[in-house]
Amino acid sequence: MKCSVFIATSADGYIATTKGDVDWLHTAGNPEANLQDHSDMGFNAFMNSVDCMIMGRKCMEMIAEMNLTPEQWLYGDIPIIVLSKTIKAPPENLQTKVTLFSGEIYDLIASLEDQGLKHAYIDGGSTITSFLKLKLITEMTITQVPILLGDGIPLFGKLDNSIKLVNAKAIAFENDFIQMTYQVAYE
Repeated sequence: MKCSVFIATSADGYIATTKGDVDWLHTAGNPEANLQDHSDMGFNAFMNSVDCMIMGRKCMEMIAEMNLTPEQWLYGDIPIIVLSKTIKAPPENLQTKVTLFSGEIYDLIASLEDQGLKHAYIDGGSTITSFLKLKLITEMTITQVPILLGDGIPLFGKLDNSIKLVNAKAIAFENDFIQMTYQVAYE
């Protein structure tokens, strides 16, 4: 199964403040910029390429707190699997949108492949790090937001060894966001 990351970080590598806040994603950069055909910075095209999503519990909780309306829901009707060993049920506003999984990641991937799924969107810092450690991430798109948070929740946790990123592509958007896409090359 192809496993891809599509995520934004501050220029200093954080995905959220220490309290889990991501409001800075909507206030950073040049708000006057004309993004023309790039208003979503490729997110919809990416979502159209995946057939499932795997995220961590903290990511799910952040989405639950947003209390998105059906019109604001970004993930369509793809299956969303939340990795958690601590909770037994999703928040009430996500009960029809997500499924919890507490087993081994390799077993989850095998089950998804058995269902005919081919491309997973991996989201959440700890989840991304876990998938990298298991050599499951195949590509990463990281959008660097022009803000320094100084502290926060880093995108990547501790890795067992370095991982090479290859075939880099970059786009600088008019709003001063920079998007980098890499293939992941494990040794």
